[in-house]
This record gives sequence, C-alpha cells and structure tokens, in this order.
Amino acid sequence: MSFAQSGATRPRRVTPAPPPVSNDSSSTESGSQNETPLAISNEANAANNNSNSSVASNPSNTINSTSTANAYALLQRKQYEAALKEAGSIAANDPNNAEAWKIKGFAELSLNKFADASLSLERALGLQRARAEEDPNTVDALAQALVRNEKFDEALPLLVAATSRAGSPPDAAMLFYRGLAEYRTGKKAEAEKSLEASVKANPKNAFALFYLGRIAYEAEQLDRAIAWLNRATLADNRISEAWALLAYSYLRRASTQEGSRARADNLNAVRAGENLFRVKPDESSAVLYAQALIRAEQLARAATVLERFAANEAAQGTTLFLLGSIYSRTKNYPKSIAALERAVAKTPEDANIYRELGYVYEVSKQYKKALVAYERGSELAPDDATLKESIERVRPYAR
Repeated sequence: MSFAQSGATRPRRVTPAPPPVSNDSSSTESGSQNETPLAISNEANAANNNSNSSVASNPSNTINSTSTANAYALLQRKQYEAALKEAGSIAANDPNNAEAWKIKGFAELSLNKFADASLSLERALGLQRARAEEDPNTVDALAQALVRNEKFDEALPLLVAATSRAGSPPDAAMLFYRGLAEYRTGKKAEAEKSLEASVKANPKNAFALFYLGRIAYEAEQLDRAIAWLNRATLADNRISEAWALLAYSYLRRASTQEGSRARADNLNAVRAGENLFRVKPDESSAVLYAQALIRAEQLARAATVLERFAANEAAQGTTLFLLGSIYSRTKNYPKSIAALERAVAKTPEDANIYRELGYVYEVSKQYKKALVAYERGSELAPDDATLKESIERVRPYAR
C-alpha cells in the first residue's frame, strides 16, 4: 500500500488568474472626478452673466428673463437638488431656455444623475448651436456626463474638441476622460498618448496613472505596468483596482524569474495584496492576498487570511481551494480534505481542485476516493498528463 502513497505527485502551483476587466465606469473612473470639478469650477464663465442668457437676449420669451439667476446661485452654493428643481421648472415652462437646460444639466451631473445630465446638456448645446453661441463649458460638461454614462463613442468627439482648443492648454481631467474614452473604444495607442498628457499636466493624476498601468499590463509590459501602478498607488493609496493589478503584475513577473528576483517580486506582491486588503477587505481581495503569501511561502499567514472567509457557508470555491491547498502543504490532511470537498461542491468544473483533492486522498490512503477525484479531473482536463499518471498509479490500490 505504501507504493501509491510514496509516488503521489504534489500538484503543480497554479498561476493566479489575471484580473477581470471591469466594464463598470462607476468604479474606477468615476472616482477620479467625484466632485465633477470641471462642471463645478468652470460653469461661472458662461452661466454667471444672465444678461447673455437665451431668455434675456430673446424678447419673445415672456418667462421671467432673470429667472435663471436664482437657479445659478443655488448651483454656486452647491445646493444641487434645489438648483435642479428651479432650473427644471424654468426649462419646463420655457423649453428654449438654453441657460436653464445648462444649469439643470450641471446640477444633475453634480448629483451623479448622468443619463439625465446627458439629455439636459445635449438640449442646452443644441439650443446654443442653433444661435451660434456654443459654450465650451457646456461641451465639456456634456462630455463628462456621456463618459460617466458609458457612452464613450458619443463622448469622444467632444473630448477631442475640448482638449484641442487653440489658445489654452488642455485640462488634465479632460485629457483623462479622453484617454478613458479612447481606451474603452479600443483605441489603446491613442489612449496611452492622452493619458500620458494628462499625467504630464498633473503628475498626481492617480487614475490616469492606473490606466497607463492597465494598458501596459494588457500589453504584457510588466516592468512598465509595475512602474505606472506604483506611481498610481503613491498618488492615491485608496484605489483598490491599482493595488490588485500591481499584485498581479508582480506575481506574473515573479513567475518569469528565479532566485532573489523572484523572491523580491513575490514579497512586493504581498505588500500590494496587503494594501489591497486594507482598502477593500472582502473575499476577492483576501484570495489575491493569500495567493501572494503562498507564493512568498508564508503559508501560516495565508491560512489566517482565508480562514475568516472560509468559515462562512457562502465562501467561494477559490477561497476553499486555496485554503485546502495550504492545509495540504502543511500536511494537515483532514482539514485539507474538508476544505477541498467544499470547494468541489462550489466549483465542480475546476480540474485543479480535483487534482489537489486526489493528491490528499492518496497520501491519506483513501485510494478509491483518490481515483474518483483524479478521473473527474482528467475528464475536465483530458490533455493533462499528470492526472493520467495519477490515475494509473492509484488504480491498482483502489480495488
């Protein structure tokens, strides 16, 4: 009976999966402009002078020609709900009042009502253009609203115009939005140029730095990715996506190196994972942090991180698999089996779990169970030679 056990093969280390590519612009990119600074800081140039408003300049509009003054004052005082109500009432009674639509759109943008803001600002811009009075601040605010509403194709021409005006340097935030829109429409080379220009204008633009790191990571330029992401986390240490991508970058680079360089990258991945877990202490962060700790051979710390989440009945299969693997490597086979059996129930289509579970069954001399686990893993990964070898090794002892 000892032959099968002594021949058991330790499952190979599984490289962490790359980070998911989020399509939710309300997470990373929205954080860069939570106060919509362009909308708040620049609207005064065009909206402040009510004598030039569409109402005041058009005597045929019988609605109070100074009625936007109060709405604008509310906007200035950041009383956005009140400004929205006031401007909305004016626009409803005077649908050709470009200033009312504009203030309404600015208020909606500041309240994160991006779809509504897009409609209001489009209406304002259309009225302005009909009078040949296009306002750059309205264009800029509309571009922001469209980006935040994930209408990147519509936003991009406005952003190109906003960052290409003669006589004034482009704003760092608008360059970021342009780069983001280019990235999200598949124009990565153009996005990289725009984001680099944004960083040049504002070296601490953390989200521009993050996206530069992301572009480099996706191009498998790990050195550049790590450099950009380190700058991003230095500029703002609250961006969980930057810490996560930095950890993945270090782990990937470590897998291509040996000796002290690999150890250094794995330790840097631990640092990134620890900061990620501090900023976003959820189960997905714990899994990445634990992966880094495992690669740095800090198994006890990795187990501690995962056990808190594994105790939950709703624990993810990945959490249980990693914890079971740690128990296996520390030869705590009963705990390993318990965790891996739960992992199989959660994630029944993962061959790696069956490989690890088969190994633990085998070293525990539960050969019939080991054979079943190896065979199931081989069904899921028919080209895996190690699983086939394990099946042949265990089969004589499973009778």
